[in-house]
Amino acid sequence: MTAKARIKTTPGEIVREYGPYPGKPQVHGVSFDGARVWFAGGECIVAFDPDSGERVREIDVAADAGTTFDGTYLYQIAEARIDKIDPASGKVVASIPAPGHGGDSGLTWAEGTLWVGEYRARKIHQIDPVTGAILRTIESDRFVTGVTWDDGELWHGTWEGDESDLRQVDPVNGAVLERLAMPEGLVVSGLESDGKGLFYCGGGSSGKVRAVRKPGRA
Repeated sequence: MTAKARIKTTPGEIVREYGPYPGKPQVHGVSFDGARVWFAGGECIVAFDPDSGERVREIDVAADAGTTFDGTYLYQIAEARIDKIDPASGKVVASIPAPGHGGDSGLTWAEGTLWVGEYRARKIHQIDPVTGAILRTIESDRFVTGVTWDDGELWHGTWEGDESDLRQVDPVNGAVLERLAMPEGLVVSGLESDGKGLFYCGGGSSGKVRAVRKPGRA
């Protein structure tokens, strides 16, 4: 049996869809602050209540790709930079260069650092959130979209053609450990774990965010 054949693959179980929201035809990055889901809508970051689905906040900033939250600040990829945003005021308080120089995709916070997907380069970079210096790079064999950590596990989304999946990968060598296959035609443009058994997945040009249950979680 080959290593590829041993990868556990299960269908992604979509338990809820949110949106599309008026005037927001695209969903890029996705994040969760413990109460609200945020997504990058191109010219703003939008927050909605995951219980009601109601849109509750917008911040007018460039929001082209990944979004994340460190417990205090939002971080948002905007072209070739990553902006640090005070969610209370909506102001950008700092910016650092993005490692993919404009080819960046997913974004997440873990271990006091930022983890950034580089879409077509098929890479995930761990970077210093103050300087943008690259601390580690992991190779993937698929285009990388959203990136998230869940209970010590590194997951990323993929999107090539009309096929997408969620993958748990080894954070040291990038080896694929588990796959959740999305239904054909449903893409993953952003990814975030809520830490309670759900992944929030951006749906690209559908304008939707989909909640996908993590296997083994009620």
